[in-house]
Amino acid sequence: MSEFLYRNRRAASVENESILVIVTAEGGHIAAITHKSNGVNPLWTPPWPSIEPSTYDRTRNPEYGSSDEAYLLSGIMGHSICLDTYGKPSPEEFLAGMPVHGEGPVAPYSVKSDRNTISMSAILPKAQLEFSREISVYENSGLIRFHECVENLSYTDRPIAWTQHVTMGPPFLELGQTRFRIPVTRSKVIDEDFTGGRGAQKSGAEFEGLLCPRKDGGVIDLSVYSSEPVSSGLTIHLIDPVLDQAFFVAWSPTTKVLFGYIWRRTDFPWLCRWEENHFRADPPWNNQTVTCAMEFGVSPMLESRRQMTARGSLFGTPAFRWVPGKSRLNAEYLAFITVADSIPESVEWRGGDTVQLG
Repeated sequence: MSEFLYRNRRAASVENESILVIVTAEGGHIAAITHKSNGVNPLWTPPWPSIEPSTYDRTRNPEYGSSDEAYLLSGIMGHSICLDTYGKPSPEEFLAGMPVHGEGPVAPYSVKSDRNTISMSAILPKAQLEFSREISVYENSGLIRFHECVENLSYTDRPIAWTQHVTMGPPFLELGQTRFRIPVTRSKVIDEDFTGGRGAQKSGAEFEGLLCPRKDGGVIDLSVYSSEPVSSGLTIHLIDPVLDQAFFVAWSPTTKVLFGYIWRRTDFPWLCRWEENHFRADPPWNNQTVTCAMEFGVSPMLESRRQMTARGSLFGTPAFRWVPGKSRLNAEYLAFITVADSIPESVEWRGGDTVQLG
């Protein structure tokens, strides 16, 4: 592996004629998927300095705030993995050292790369899991193929959350401009008041598709990024159960870059849409962040493992996955980036390096 520093982080890359993919060694974040012809990376780069999670210390790094998320936020970038929790751990787990979203996004990874592939793996000792990911690019294509494996190192069955936290940011993300397509049916605003009473979404409201109820009446169209100077919210969406392939696609009218992911719906039946637009005032956010995350996974709700298993399901669909003792789960999905004059209504992977835009 030819290791280099990317924004003060140890990183590796893989590329072809069309795209450049950069991955951090600590946390395993997909920090960039850059379209070479115009230099656009749709993934989010936080506006604060990034450090290796292994160097974070709560007393020496107050710039990342005092919240439970500070450890995670010190090194987060782009597409991160949530494993084996999605959201905050229980108070007891947190005191025992379990981070927000689990060990996956802060763990040190063993990384190997060749001309077309990056292979990475990490042991998550507190969860007694091993997580591995292989990232491959095709020749002359804007398609990236991911293969992941979660192995249970313990002898007992474990309930897990497993979510791809794909976060987009500027310049790809623009107020009132960036468009989204997601084939969803039943939807819900997160149960808890995610914004401390200051957001526009109606907490706990159930709805269909991407027209989210406002707490003061009317709806918010989640298929376009907010045009408000300040906004925030988190909504849960069930991927259309009739589909074999799930997807989300995002399009920038300014740059014409089209970006998205495709996966098997049975692997990841849920997608959560998170928006942070100059809303959070505490460090390290400091009212400076513009993001939109499409978080597809096995769990619908940000909650502890205890809450997740007690919930069991939502809309008749399981809210977590079991990993049997001494067994493995596998998943495969694709990311793609290209240039288009409009956003398609659908995308379909035809096998190999062919994605059909409908």
